[in-house]
Amino acid sequence: MEKARILIAEDEKNQRDLLEGFLKKEGFSVEAVANGREALQELEGNFFDVALIDYKMPELDGLQTLREIRNLYPDLPVVMMTAYGTVETAVASMKEGALDYLTKPIDLDELLLMLQKVIERSTLIRENKELRAQLQERYKFTHIVYGSPKMEEVMGLVARVAPSQTTVLIRGESGTGKELVANAIHYASPRSEKPWIKVSCAAIPETLLESELFGHERGAFTGATNRRIGRFEEADGGSIFLDEIGDLSPSTQVKLLRILQDKEFQRLGSNQSLKTDVRVITATHRNLEEAIQKGLFREDLYYRLNVISIVLPLLRERREDISLLIDYFLKKYSEENQKSISDISKEARSLLLRYPYPGNVRELENLIERAVVLCRGELITTQDLPFHLKEEKSEKLWESSKKEKSLPESLEEIEKDSILNALHQHQGVQTKAAERLGISERVLRYKMKKYRIRLHPPSLPLAKEQLEE
Repeated sequence: MEKARILIAEDEKNQRDLLEGFLKKEGFSVEAVANGREALQELEGNFFDVALIDYKMPELDGLQTLREIRNLYPDLPVVMMTAYGTVETAVASMKEGALDYLTKPIDLDELLLMLQKVIERSTLIRENKELRAQLQERYKFTHIVYGSPKMEEVMGLVARVAPSQTTVLIRGESGTGKELVANAIHYASPRSEKPWIKVSCAAIPETLLESELFGHERGAFTGATNRRIGRFEEADGGSIFLDEIGDLSPSTQVKLLRILQDKEFQRLGSNQSLKTDVRVITATHRNLEEAIQKGLFREDLYYRLNVISIVLPLLRERREDISLLIDYFLKKYSEENQKSISDISKEARSLLLRYPYPGNVRELENLIERAVVLCRGELITTQDLPFHLKEEKSEKLWESSKKEKSLPESLEEIEKDSILNALHQHQGVQTKAAERLGISERVLRYKMKKYRIRLHPPSLPLAKEQLEE
């Protein structure tokens, strides 16, 4: 394990040498300096876990040094050391941002215990920040794969909605990417560092869902031996994602409506109302308007949830994105299965591009994962794809999905797919793509503008994240 690094700023040489020697014997890496100015110079370009700063020093005293550290290195824990152990010096140090203080003569055992606690705390904070950064990067909406005009509209709406506090209803068939869009909204919002709680309303039995969402008191029902905190309490200050909201029972709908209206709820078995500050993001594949007509869903709740509605297109309605997703999943599952699969044959790619995908992006992901696992070489072929993709009925499904389109529209779609294929095969190099297509580069640029095909920056991969529910 790497040694923790301690910075000591102490003008008394004997005290400085004593602390430095003791901490080095205890296994720390130590840098000791004589004043605050030297401490700030030492911090430039170097990482320390803790700074021990003397309260009274020449040139730059302890409080001035502390202010500079808080300004330049706000995450660095600072412990003040003082021979003037008064309430005033302690309060002054804490007000300026010191984590703690020690009174001289320093009790070395007390110092050691304090350092261990401070380092554990700062390590935990640092790890949490790194985790949050990773999550934010993973779910950042700019990293979702899209090139089609329909997804341009969707992601433009996501970008405008994310910074607000409003309720969002995400609609779309299974596998279109509702949960990923919900992730993007939360992690691009001001609540991104607060709790992000997800609940699948369809996965929890109706008899348990109210307890799951709102919690319960001891004895509220048979088997309730202890008080339980609900998901809305856990999400306080952050966001909650209620997937398959159309499956809520009438009684749960009433309680959810109260939270949206009054920002308060009651645990099961309690008469006490509890306040909560939660942004609600919901999703459904059901037709809520039809459910309202049948008396299965409350109209007043619908209007509360449907402040902003984001409708996700089917994968077959944004075919321009299929090649992007194929390349992403190929890379992902090749790495996961430690295989060096470089590409997909033209025939296999053609089948994948023509298939109608009733299961949307999730189905495409499963197909690629299966193909990677079964592939024996470095190129996925039609032999690695399931039989139903090659059956005549697959062709019929594809034709039926296009039957309402005119001939010019169908020809344009084929032309667009061909351009996308050529660009992907040549990593976006337009000269080579134009040569493969048998057209001039000027004509290619015109077609790209016509079909709103945009290239990612050359330094970035064409596919960074998939849309999956």
